[in-house]
This record gives sequence, C-alpha cells and structure tokens, in this order.
Amino acid sequence: MNNQSNSIEDLLDALFEMVDEAKNAPLSSDKCIVERDRVLDMLDEIRGRFPIDMKEAQKLMNARKEYVDTAKREAELIRRQAEEEAKRLTDNNEVLLQVRKKSNDMIQLAEERSRELRRAANEYCDDALRRTEEAVAEVSEELKQARSRFRSAASGTAIAAAGQAKRAFYDAAEEEEG
Repeated sequence: MNNQSNSIEDLLDALFEMVDEAKNAPLSSDKCIVERDRVLDMLDEIRGRFPIDMKEAQKLMNARKEYVDTAKREAELIRRQAEEEAKRLTDNNEVLLQVRKKSNDMIQLAEERSRELRRAANEYCDDALRRTEEAVAEVSEELKQARSRFRSAASGTAIAAAGQAKRAFYDAAEEEEG
C-alpha cells in the first residue's frame, strides 16, 4: 500500500473490498474479521493524501487569482491604448467624437471582458472546490463507516470471546459438582 500513485478513491476501494471480502465473525453474519494492521496502514495512507487534495485546491485558487490579474492587466492595457489613441486624434472635433466613442467602446469591451473572465474564473474555481469538497466529504463518510464497521467487528469478536470463556468456566463448575 505504499505506492504513492494510489488515489484516495483507489485506497477506499481497496479498503471496501477488504471489508467486503473479509470472513464473517463466528456466529455473526453482519460482522467480519479484518487484518487490523493492514486496515490501519490504509487509513494512515488515506489520511496522508488529504493534504495533497488541499494543495490542489490551493493551486486552483492561485490559478484563479493569476487569471483575474491577467484580465485586469489586459483591460488596463486596452484602456491605455484607447486613451493614447484618443489623445493622438484630438485635433479635429469630428475625429475627437469618433475617438471618444471608440475609446468608450473599447473601455466598455475591456470591462465586459474583464467581468466575463472574472465570472468564468470564479465559476471554474467554485466548481473545482465543490468537487474537491464533495470528494473529501465522501471520503470522510466512507472512513466513518469503515471505522464503525471495524469497531463493530472488533467489539463483536471481543463479546463472542468473553461469552465462550464464560461458558467454559460454567461447564467446568458443573463437572466438579457432578
């Protein structure tokens, strides 16, 4: 299980398969016996993978910031170009009116592009974070269930062993009286 290429999903699938294929505990159809060390190793590896998923989410947030910053720089460049062109063409009133209109159109286009890029970046990051959150929640729930099943299996084995020990003592006491 020390293969770092295993994803959390692969590890959970292997853990599920281990529990699913485990032998039933004596006198129980809903409890099973698993190798404690192997299960604990898998759970440790899964726990170790969570920071990797969090780093991926941070990378997405950084990519979003870079995307928005690039859009702002593009908008600023377009605005400066529009202002420079407007200054260059201010000699004639009609040309000035055309330049102002074109400059305003370019600024409006740049602002719309910036808003659209920001919206797209926000949607992309929100979707990626949502998927990461769902994956983490799913893994967490599966871990809780696996831990619960493990505890149930472990406590069922302990109860069955205690019951057998008690019966053995009782039988020995009857033999002495008889």
